[in-house]
Amino acid sequence: MAYWLVTTEHLEDRLLFRDLEDFIVGMNYVAVQAFKCGVFVLAFILMSNHIHLSLFCRREKAEAFIQGFKTAYSRYLWKKYGSREHLRRLKVDIKPIHGDEALEWAIAYIQMNPVAANICVSPFDYPWGTGRTFFRPNLKHDDVAPNIDLRYQNGDGVAFGGGVTERGRPLKAVSDREQARILHSRIMLPQNWVVCDAGYILPDSFVRKDIVEEAFRTPKRMSFFLHNSSKAKQRLEMKESDLPAFRDQVILAAVPDLCQSLFRKRSVEELTEDQMLELLRQLRFRFSAGANQLARVTGLSYDAAAKYLDRG
Repeated sequence: MAYWLVTTEHLEDRLLFRDLEDFIVGMNYVAVQAFKCGVFVLAFILMSNHIHLSLFCRREKAEAFIQGFKTAYSRYLWKKYGSREHLRRLKVDIKPIHGDEALEWAIAYIQMNPVAANICVSPFDYPWGTGRTFFRPNLKHDDVAPNIDLRYQNGDGVAFGGGVTERGRPLKAVSDREQARILHSRIMLPQNWVVCDAGYILPDSFVRKDIVEEAFRTPKRMSFFLHNSSKAKQRLEMKESDLPAFRDQVILAAVPDLCQSLFRKRSVEELTEDQMLELLRQLRFRFSAGANQLARVTGLSYDAAAKYLDRG
């Protein structure tokens, strides 16, 4: 058994998670694969175009976990979007975590990803992972769980409200049919695991908080690692002009409307070269988006998006 940092490659020309439903499904597949493969999940983050996890297990189990996730999520993407090859060639890096304080730095790196991406000011404000999991009371089925502000997740930029809560239910209170619908899987998870009202298994149910909190020892010490992690320093060193002003999902949601209003076309695939150039100009002007972000939301390669912008 060893600690592992598992990272998928950062996709340049598409998104892994396009909307709220995609993130919810991704959250549930982490829970399903953790149980199915028998791995201990210590921390994880689902970002728009990549994933980070810290696992405690044998290497072959870490490999089985991420391969199982890719297979299950690819099936979901195919059914929803027709994206047959979406994850087949997605590269994965699995590195051992060893050395003094290495585990603390790895978990801090994972937790600070959405902060470095300018999505939120604190890991606690990001629901798609373990940002809200550590140094909190253990949640029971009759306890309250952190609220998921659906306005924010649907892209209008509203921040999470700190004091609002929603209740979760233990799986034993959910019918088998509803469990299969929620989880997109027929596997039977432990019935004391809690599904929140937003529709995903709370990380508190399966993440090994005890291992993580024992490593950090105190909330103050964890805060030190978070604010001194490489991701935190990356955020501080970046110029404001280099930071995305809007999340990928916000811009992605605007693309069909712009195609319709500007060109009377239904999608990016129907645009001529000149129309694509104008679309990218409009997206850059309206959302202050750079070539990397424009490539992800339009499906263009980075080089193609950069060339369009250079022409503009």
